[in-house]
Amino acid sequence: MKHRTTAGLAAVALASIALTGCASSDSGDGSAAASDGNVCEVTPAAAPSPAPSPSEADVKAVEGIEVAGPVGKEPKVTFKAPIKVTSPTSRVVSEGTGEELTEGAQATINYVVIAGKDGSTSGSTWETKKPESFTLGDPQYDLLNDRLIGQKVGTRIVMASTAMDQTIQVTMVEVSAVKEIPTRAEGTAVEPKEGLPAVELTDDGQPTVTIPKNFKAPTDLVVQPLIEGDGAKVTKDQTVTVQYAGCLLDGTSFDSSWSRGTPTSFPLNGVIPGWTNGIAGQKVGSQVLLVIPADQAYGDQEQNGIPANSTLVFVVDVLEAKAA
Repeated sequence: MKHRTTAGLAAVALASIALTGCASSDSGDGSAAASDGNVCEVTPAAAPSPAPSPSEADVKAVEGIEVAGPVGKEPKVTFKAPIKVTSPTSRVVSEGTGEELTEGAQATINYVVIAGKDGSTSGSTWETKKPESFTLGDPQYDLLNDRLIGQKVGTRIVMASTAMDQTIQVTMVEVSAVKEIPTRAEGTAVEPKEGLPAVELTDDGQPTVTIPKNFKAPTDLVVQPLIEGDGAKVTKDQTVTVQYAGCLLDGTSFDSSWSRGTPTSFPLNGVIPGWTNGIAGQKVGSQVLLVIPADQAYGDQEQNGIPANSTLVFVVDVLEAKAA
């Protein structure tokens, strides 16, 4: 699922942004996938690349960053500008005393970002009053995962790294909360309408989608629940955490959270209309099949390998929804 807007933390410095695009023993819809059609299988999650090691000069530079102020409040971050590092370098400013941060849990963080060239502040969630949440282990946040997993709520870390515009940025991150969330949809199976793409699930919930032979692309958005959860209904103004797989009608897998190994979170009003309209109104815990016509996807524009005028098929597990 390709974002039209990018989450704040990933945008400023801390994430390497890469949204990409199976035999089954468990069927999400209670039926076997069609044997005659285009099969779309999720690409297995790739092993993460080893992070570059900081130099002695990098470590010394980050040790010179001072962070003052109480936990829970925006800190004062000072250093001798300009600061330079050759690879992402961090240190723990203070250890937390709350719940442990484990892989797969959802961490909520506040952060402030400072320009390394002159020490000016370029972004702060304390200022906007909009903390950011992400799944620990999500590769989009690879600069944070190893630094936070195993720490505790209340931990503060400071990091210097190269931003997307190739400038050096200093970022102070504070973990304010952590929450365990499911990794897949669970609830009551729903019998889908005949003729739709069929979905089969592996034991861990990863889907394989089979597009029936001669399937005719719909002109209207198709929203077919496969599993009905028992949570609250999602609204368009919320941020959702999901597992999903995206396919073209020819069976090409173009994007999948399963390929990245963890669920992902994003504002529901910041994605393609087919997602916004299809997921809003569904219950948390549900799994939904979406068949999205081009006019509710990317229209006549090619998008990261998705041909222009493409109908998109998604299987979405809605794991959580909360205020954006």
